[in-house]
Amino acid sequence: MFDHAPHPPLEAVDLAKSFGEIRALDQLTLTIPEGRITALLGANGAGKTTLIRSALGLQRTDSGALKVLGGKPGALSVRERIGVMLQNSELPDLLTGREMLTQFGSAYPAPLAVDQLIETCDLGGFVDKRYKTLSGGQKRRVQFALALIGDPELIFLDEPTTGLDGEARRVLWSTVRDLSDSGKTVLLTTHYLEEADALADHIIVMAKGRMIAEGPADDIRQQAKGALITCQTALSAEQLAALPGVVAIQSSGRLREIRTASATETARALLNADLSVSDLSISKPRLEDAFQALTADEGEAK
Repeated sequence: MFDHAPHPPLEAVDLAKSFGEIRALDQLTLTIPEGRITALLGANGAGKTTLIRSALGLQRTDSGALKVLGGKPGALSVRERIGVMLQNSELPDLLTGREMLTQFGSAYPAPLAVDQLIETCDLGGFVDKRYKTLSGGQKRRVQFALALIGDPELIFLDEPTTGLDGEARRVLWSTVRDLSDSGKTVLLTTHYLEEADALADHIIVMAKGRMIAEGPADDIRQQAKGALITCQTALSAEQLAALPGVVAIQSSGRLREIRTASATETARALLNADLSVSDLSISKPRLEDAFQALTADEGEAK
């Protein structure tokens, strides 16, 4: 089922998994490229969590084939080479972050230096406090460090910045980029599309257990087509929707964001209809626009 070329970090072929009548994975075939940050995107129920749990050996699939780092999901030889940060993690409440890093590190053949990891993940202010006393954001930062302690080749990050403030999020983003630059493979799931837009250089979009789009981030953005017009206008949403080329409209504070299939036609009509329009800018589609377009098309196809 798999070829004999060097194995990618994660490879699925015709993967299927059902829970009763719910088809969580529907003949899913995909490959995660090595040394890249891949964002796995999809609405709730798309199959992302089922895929990750299967890749970690936490559940069995019904059919198809799945390999992680060329081996069987959950095998010790695979677990020693991966790092995992799940959305919901239970850790020993009475241990400190430093104690957990030391303890977890002892399970790996060549762990990272604890003190260096504390500095890299910016844990210094609370690493010697008991885990149960930490805030939600501080716990997430400890969990991130634990995912890295074994110096993994492949890192699973499931909603990694949930609960983090802006500064902590920037630290994590910077560390993730450094990991990728050093040759590590990162598989990221996130509901924050701006996070995927900022971090990922490879995107996989899932819907209803299938892959509906895959490729470099720039290629995925282009699938939204058209452009994004941002402006402050006196026109109502109904009036904006009636302009030529308009695909979708949403508000962002005092500004309107108008996704259009024809920036020239829409902008010309907008200026004719509202002479007081201000703060006008036209840009290429964002990843969020592409995601909305792709998943909307999938819904229509069904």
